[in-house]
Amino acid sequence: MNFKKATDELLEHPTLEDLAKLLGVSLQSIRQARAEKESTAYRAPPPGWEHATRRLAESSAAHYQRLAKKLRRGAGEP
Repeated sequence: MNFKKATDELLEHPTLEDLAKLLGVSLQSIRQARAEKESTAYRAPPPGWEHATRRLAESSAAHYQRLAKKLRRGAGEP
């Protein structure tokens, strides 16, 4: 693995758009749910947001674990 590939993988992360796709809602819906509750733009989070957010977090954690393993192997570490 070279520096560019390693850093590309390191800097990958889920976006609000990824969450919106997973939930089957618009990006605007996600943005509105993130607004301050006092804001006129605020809307309630979409149903299932906890599950979808957990899935994205677990997927990201697995991604970074795989990257760390590749880097350890490349450096000759166990």
